[in-house]
Amino acid sequence: MMRRLRRHLGWKLFLSYLIVILVGTVVLASAAEFMVPQAFERHMAAMAAAMGDTASELEVDLFTNFRNAVNEALALAALAAFLVAVVVSLFVSRRIVAPVREMMVASQRIAEGHYHERVNVPGGPVRDELDELARLAVSFNQMAAKLEQMEATRRELIGNVAHELRTPLAAIKGSMEGLIDGVLPAEAPTFQRIYREADRLQRLVTDLQELSRVEAGAFALNVRPVSARDLVGAAVARLGHQFEEKGITLETDVPADLPPVLADEDRIGQVLLNLVGNALQYTPAGGQVRVTARRRGAKVHISVSDTGIGIAAEHLPFIFTRFYRVDKSRSRVGGGSGIGLTIAEHLVEAHGGRIWAESPGPAQGSTFTFTLPIAKRSEHP
Repeated sequence: MMRRLRRHLGWKLFLSYLIVILVGTVVLASAAEFMVPQAFERHMAAMAAAMGDTASELEVDLFTNFRNAVNEALALAALAAFLVAVVVSLFVSRRIVAPVREMMVASQRIAEGHYHERVNVPGGPVRDELDELARLAVSFNQMAAKLEQMEATRRELIGNVAHELRTPLAAIKGSMEGLIDGVLPAEAPTFQRIYREADRLQRLVTDLQELSRVEAGAFALNVRPVSARDLVGAAVARLGHQFEEKGITLETDVPADLPPVLADEDRIGQVLLNLVGNALQYTPAGGQVRVTARRRGAKVHISVSDTGIGIAAEHLPFIFTRFYRVDKSRSRVGGGSGIGLTIAEHLVEAHGGRIWAESPGPAQGSTFTFTLPIAKRSEHP
């Protein structure tokens, strides 16, 4: 019996109801035991005043019969209350325990890998009108949906990583087989091709390690007041030569009186290099890339705009998802890992800012903007 009580919530609730009934019965009987004699004496005193000596002769018999009648009435009332309370408690216990048991079964199914499992939500569609158990069921379903989404993302990630690794490995293996069989000459161009694929493979591994660190928050920021003009200038200086080689105009527009921002210079430089590098990659020769910075309240908005291939509206909500590509074939040729924007998003959010993308549509260019907090005067060097 004790084991059943420990293992089943319904039996615990049922026992608690019985205890409440028992306590109520004891309180009622005790109150009757103390109050009945006093009430009887008051009524007999009033009767004696009206009847004289005759009332005193009947007092003992009347009190005995009265007490027996009260006890009998209390016993019958307690029995009826007990039976009704047992039925009601069983009904209420089942109503309370049933959804909890359903969630327990569903959680076991989810633990076994069945992430599509859901529980019924009792009540109306409005969350504010639901009771605690219904809200718990809603939260449970939300958790299950999130786990299902994470599992789908994990599978997609494994598939994408496998595909990304397979491409350079296949190229390296094919080149080596050609060298072994004598099909390819052992000359510098062959070795350079193998080196490029190995370098691509190394970049992918490095990006994956970086993504793992930023998603886990396992990195430290050296935040200090930095000039937005210096941040933009450093990124432009590193990539300026590549823009000249491709024939793309690179312009900057950063006001000299722009206040310093709170940032880790290396990390935000990494973000800018990624955004400007993407603009270079997806803008054809003769196009234009423009980097601007403007103050908006307590933030500085830094934007990278291009006249490149643009982004369709249906792709914009997913552009920062790891390994997501708007143009898979083009990104394959360019050798991108597909996680640079994901890393940039985590780095910007670690600074207390946000990043987003805008585009009028395909072939109409795009703009990537991120925000950084302005340094207070007390934080200036």
